[in-house]
Amino acid sequence: MPKQLIKGNVAAAKGALLAGCRAFYGYPITPASEIAEAAALYFPRCGGVFLQAESEVAAINMVYGAAATGTRVMTASSGPGLSLMQEGISYLAGAELPCVIVDVMRGGPGLGNIGPEQSDYFQMVKGGGHGSYRNIVLAPNSAQEMCDLTMQAFEIADRFRNPVVVLTDGFVGQMMEPVTFPGLALEPPANNWAVQGNAQTRNNLISSIYLQHGALEQHIQDLAQKYALAETCCASSENYRTENADIVLIGYGIVSRILRSAVDLARQAGLRVGLFRPVSLWPFARRVLQDLAMQAKCFLVCELSCGQMVEDVRLTVRDQLPVYFYGRQGGVTPTPREVLERVWQLRESSAGSLLPVAAGAN
Repeated sequence: MPKQLIKGNVAAAKGALLAGCRAFYGYPITPASEIAEAAALYFPRCGGVFLQAESEVAAINMVYGAAATGTRVMTASSGPGLSLMQEGISYLAGAELPCVIVDVMRGGPGLGNIGPEQSDYFQMVKGGGHGSYRNIVLAPNSAQEMCDLTMQAFEIADRFRNPVVVLTDGFVGQMMEPVTFPGLALEPPANNWAVQGNAQTRNNLISSIYLQHGALEQHIQDLAQKYALAETCCASSENYRTENADIVLIGYGIVSRILRSAVDLARQAGLRVGLFRPVSLWPFARRVLQDLAMQAKCFLVCELSCGQMVEDVRLTVRDQLPVYFYGRQGGVTPTPREVLERVWQLRESSAGSLLPVAAGAN
């Protein structure tokens, strides 16, 4: 396909098709509704299935059924809908079924509003449902990445037989940007563990129930080993102008783009400021962040919440250096200059320990 000017939500749906996804089950909710709308338009044209379920509870259980057949399947929703899906996501993880779930975050708690927030971090990164399981979570910051990371999510989901969440915000889902698509669609792998409704797969059993205590313990330990492997190979992040940074800004999704502009403003003002952007929220790129903590004087985490990812940053660096937080909520987003003001405050409160760069060296 040629480059297209489309919304991030539509890019996710088209990326899913190019990744070999052929089933979408969901229920519309702002600001994620365009994903369901695009799936309703394009999936049947590609020989796939679209079904608007009667609720988010029904949708996630339909995802379970399709995933059990080895079909690449996805759903999409926002905060209130994802809350209803949590039990089903736990079932998917427990049964080791691959799927992709797109969460386009909106203001909360409760009904909140339809403005962009990042307050589903705890819900999606820390699990949300019951039991010892993990979601693998990717965080795009552009319409292009809504396509690219959705495609990557299907590959990861199949590799680890686990739900993968594409966690974005209302800004990224709703903004229109040019998107370049890959020239060829991917061919999904054949899954010998799946239930195909034939004699060859009659003995395949897809379930998350283990009535014997020892059997469940072994299953949980097997899951833990799988997640440990994912931590070694799925963590991803980006650094921007961090080579000599005294202050490192940290943010994901739309906030990372705001912080990138704030870094440029700070460098123009003679401040050594850089940006660390986690692309995978779980697994978290801890080693990269620990390396940055060796050179920086402090971290400033910015989120569209009251502070959720900041806890993982503090756990990563512990007492190695100060970690500060700045957040906005309810659909309100900071400007680059607003962040820059916070950077100046940090510099002034540090009594000269955060040095400006030399003239011409920014």
